[in-house]
Amino acid sequence: MPTQDKIKVIVAKLGLDIHWRGAVSVARLLRDAGMEVVYLGNQFPEAIVASALQEGADVVGLSTLSGNHLTLGPKVVRLLKEKGLDDVLVVIGGTIPARDFAPLKERGLDEVFGPNTPMEEIVHKITEGVRRKRGKAAASA
Repeated sequence: MPTQDKIKVIVAKLGLDIHWRGAVSVARLLRDAGMEVVYLGNQFPEAIVASALQEGADVVGLSTLSGNHLTLGPKVVRLLKEKGLDDVLVVIGGTIPARDFAPLKERGLDEVFGPNTPMEEIVHKITEGVRRKRGKAAASA
C-alpha cells in the first residue's frame, strides 16, 4: 500500500480490563502488516473516540476480556457516529461468547474476533473493511 493509503489503527482495551497480551499482540501484528498503529492501553469509550478523531483513524480496534463488550463496544460506535466518524471501521476481539457476535454486529461493530482467530484473517478483514469504507466515502463525495 502506498504511504498515503496506509491504514491507521487505534487499539484500545475497553474500560478497566487488565488483560493486555492479546491487544499488544494484535497491535504488533497490524504494525508488521504495514499499518500505522496507536496503542492506547485501557480507555473508556469517550477517550477512544477522542483519540480516533485526533489521529484520523481508519480503524478502531477494541479488546476485551471482562464481559463489557455488549455495553462499551456499541457505545464506541454511537460516539463515533455522533462525531461524524461513520467511515471508521470498528472491530472488537477477545473472549467474547459466539452468541454475542451477531448482537455486536447488529449494534454497529464491523467485525468480531474470538481468541482463536488466525492473525491472517484479522489483517485481511481489516484491510478489506477499510477498502470498502473508503470506497463508500469516495462514492458519496
